[in-house]
Amino acid sequence: MIKKIIAISFLTLPFLLNAQGFQVNLQGQTQQGMAGAGTGLIQDAATVFFNPGGITFLKENSVSAGATATIANGEYLDVPSGTVSRTNNPISTPFTAYAVFGCKKDSTSLVSKFKFGVGVYTPFGSTARWEDGWTGRFALTSLKLQSIFFQPTVSYKICDKLGFGAGLVYAYGNVELKQDVPLYSNTSTNGGYGSADLKGTAGGWGYNLGVYYKPTEKLSIGLTYRSQVNMALTSGTANFTVPASVASNFPSGPFSSSIPLPSVLTLGFGYKVNTKLSLALDVNYIGWKAYDTLAFDYKNNTPILKDTKLPRDYKNTFAFRLGGQYHITEKFTVRAGVALSLTPIKDGYVTPELPDANKVNLTCGVGYKVCERFRVDASYTFENLKRTDNNTNLNLNGTYKTYLSAPGLSLTYKF
Repeated sequence: MIKKIIAISFLTLPFLLNAQGFQVNLQGQTQQGMAGAGTGLIQDAATVFFNPGGITFLKENSVSAGATATIANGEYLDVPSGTVSRTNNPISTPFTAYAVFGCKKDSTSLVSKFKFGVGVYTPFGSTARWEDGWTGRFALTSLKLQSIFFQPTVSYKICDKLGFGAGLVYAYGNVELKQDVPLYSNTSTNGGYGSADLKGTAGGWGYNLGVYYKPTEKLSIGLTYRSQVNMALTSGTANFTVPASVASNFPSGPFSSSIPLPSVLTLGFGYKVNTKLSLALDVNYIGWKAYDTLAFDYKNNTPILKDTKLPRDYKNTFAFRLGGQYHITEKFTVRAGVALSLTPIKDGYVTPELPDANKVNLTCGVGYKVCERFRVDASYTFENLKRTDNNTNLNLNGTYKTYLSAPGLSLTYKF
């Protein structure tokens, strides 16, 4: 039993690095206000992420920076005991920074077929802190995850209606995970459990491709592919706090692993109903099937702490994002959207660090043009999900509820 808990508990670590069953779509305030749709409707510098092929259709060079405060809280109702446990999570702040620039033909127009961009963003990040002594403490007590993606990009306008772009992606992440560790069959005995603190960093390479096509003045179409990124975790360290009598079974030391972040294929449409109203629809196909098995290699093995190769058995999924924006005046814009995301996690595999489910996100946003060169955009995302599951590996049979509130703000300067 102890071997099983140790192995499965460590299994949770890589999922946090790619946090997609809970896919974070906080890569641009304009798009966030429209449920994360931005592949077929080109608007601002966040196009570096949403569709590199559309960068060359932007009319001006620009730089932008933004952040979103994610406030997530949850609870767990354990079916066998009827006990309710809750989280006490700190606020996390994923951020974005983009720049788009090209060559000027003269002092008033940007007509070069080539444009360049760079993006620095945090697509995966999470913080979870469960209350002391909660039912699932042998799976997780706390989690802190940070990740940063760097993406230099080039875009080329093939003709007046068609553009292509490509970006190189380097991903870096670090994580700290804590959990309690059972030492005896009766954990109520004094000294019946210890604790584990796992820390690690990971890095990997990928790419982002995009095509943007504008057949008419009203209709635009985008197709993008964000590649799978294989994150190599080579500098992980596991530290155990246990009684001296069993310390030899839980040696602290390094471990390594390889973690796949899924590919994402997106087809997007933009439609300008009139000069004031625009609509956007994105359909994402996420390649989560790549995450079918997780292996850990521990430098210091014991009969209790062995190298592990355990199934995850995720499935590929879809997400649908529909949004719209309306220019009330030349300076003031309002936005709204709704997204449906299907979970990749099958029944029996739900874990407390990410109790994912099929979910609906509701979003809204505003934009204000302060002057000709300076713009402020804000968004708000709300999510409420519920999932009941019986994970026999973790011995957790119950219902999770999660509430997410995410207000964000960005500043854009055009030149």
